[in-house]
Amino acid sequence: MQVILLKDVEKLGLRGDVVDVARGYARNYLLPRKLAENATPARVAELERVDAARAKHEARSAEQAQEIAEVLGKTVLRFEVKAGPTGSLFGSVTPSDVADEIWRTRKIRVDRRKVGIDPLKRIGRFSVPIELFQDVQVEVKTLVVPEGGELPPEEELAAIEAAEAEAAAAAAAAVAAAAAEHAEAEAAIAEAIAEDEQLEEEEAADGVEQDVELSADTTDAPSAADDEDDPAPAAA
Repeated sequence: MQVILLKDVEKLGLRGDVVDVARGYARNYLLPRKLAENATPARVAELERVDAARAKHEARSAEQAQEIAEVLGKTVLRFEVKAGPTGSLFGSVTPSDVADEIWRTRKIRVDRRKVGIDPLKRIGRFSVPIELFQDVQVEVKTLVVPEGGELPPEEELAAIEAAEAEAAAAAAAAVAAAAAEHAEAEAAIAEAIAEDEQLEEEEAADGVEQDVELSADTTDAPSAADDEDDPAPAAA
């Protein structure tokens, strides 16, 4: 089925895209989480009208792109977002967010797919590269600010990020150590099981060998019937 994305969804598309997805994926994940809506003909037509109107404000030549680059080069985008004490966002700032903010503040349309960032997931000062036209790019200054606050100095931001990276590395090392310990325990268990199985096989083989020997001894021994059939020795 077709849906219209209401937010950027990794490996699926950007906000406003009309995409084909499995019906179960849409009903069980995208629609309940308000990541998408049903792509009705009316909504698709509305999106196309909006996109066509904005397209009149995008660069159509290298000269226009240079003019737009001059404007955006002096622009500072600001996003106020919910963030934790370490600066990590409860969410992210996506290429679509950047494109929409440029439209809102400058009435300039840029292609969301030409916004050269992965989703920003922490507060900070960023330079966002945008391709406006062939061989025409611009770096747009972007501030991701904690909601209701301001950005700390660059040194403090760097210290917070370093501490978070160190904590993440320690956590990854702990997980790796636990995984190695688990693998070692599993290897020991597998070795013990293999030894038990080998011992059982050896015992079974010994039992078969003993049965064979016993059977051979029984076969070679004279039977009582054989004794009865033998003629009695002649009298002297």
